[in-house]
Amino acid sequence: MKTAVLGTGSWGTALAQVLSDNNQETVLWGISPEQVNDINENHRNSAYFSDLCISERLHASTDIRCIEDCDILLLAVPSIALQETIDKAVKVIDHPVIIINVAKGFHPVTHQRLSMVIEDSVPVEKLTAVVSLIGPSHAEEVIQRMLTVINAVSEDEKHAEQIQTMFSNDYFRVYRNTDVTGAEIGVAVKNIMALASGVLTGIGQGDNARAALMTRGLAEMSRFGVAFGGKRETYLGLDGVGDLIVTCTSRHSRNFMAGYEIGKSGSAEEFLANNKKTVEGIQACKIVHEEAHKRNISMPITDEVYAVLYEGKRPDQAIQDLMNRDLKSEFH
Repeated sequence: MKTAVLGTGSWGTALAQVLSDNNQETVLWGISPEQVNDINENHRNSAYFSDLCISERLHASTDIRCIEDCDILLLAVPSIALQETIDKAVKVIDHPVIIINVAKGFHPVTHQRLSMVIEDSVPVEKLTAVVSLIGPSHAEEVIQRMLTVINAVSEDEKHAEQIQTMFSNDYFRVYRNTDVTGAEIGVAVKNIMALASGVLTGIGQGDNARAALMTRGLAEMSRFGVAFGGKRETYLGLDGVGDLIVTCTSRHSRNFMAGYEIGKSGSAEEFLANNKKTVEGIQACKIVHEEAHKRNISMPITDEVYAVLYEGKRPDQAIQDLMNRDLKSEFH
């Protein structure tokens, strides 16, 4: 089996190295000639990992035709670029493939979960299965072969098990989960909570505040996911509380660091005007806010993050408004 990793960013490079370590034939496709040349000539991806050496067996190309003979396509691009990347790939492949998605978010226009976007965009004769490889993980640690545990998520358990076996080794362990709806929603909503966690840190709050934020954030995540058909137990697993912990507490998290900058400056305006990085929680917040209001799902943290990002509300005022909500029982 040969795998093409579409995307030469940090996560695509890290996962390609996992496959290389597992003796899986792997090629990377990217749009940046500088990154592709760096991988091929220097065995580095300096744009993301400074001078860290990566597997010498990895090769990359800017020619989309490099995926032609692959059996598995791993989409390692931001959610906003997923549709365009699929459309390019579909023009090249002429046989059924397994598609692995590792992005965490929703379609920016239709608000679909990403596995649904793939299923709707790939002709049935070219698609064997869709598997999401998601969970608590930072590329910066995986590239250094630090211990990581995530999920292969698919309703097609046979192919989820195939992906699980391909990726698992002594530093990278993969479990399986068939709750596609619950898992995909969990890993998307946690990015909103990571923004909020970063804001708390940026304005000088401490561990007590972060613990409260994560706990109440988990309640929002599960409330939203269950309303769409996800299983409540999923939110106690890797794609719920697991991903929430790693994203809300680490400076490796772009969402946490975005929130931190917003909290430190006292406004989202400057960050949004100057940010050049992919921060999935910004778009996810808008989508989740809109969908929750359509269905009357209570999402107070999400609503306040939305107000900070899109309505100019000051972070300190958002926090005070959360703290001064009507008092209630924890589980109602």
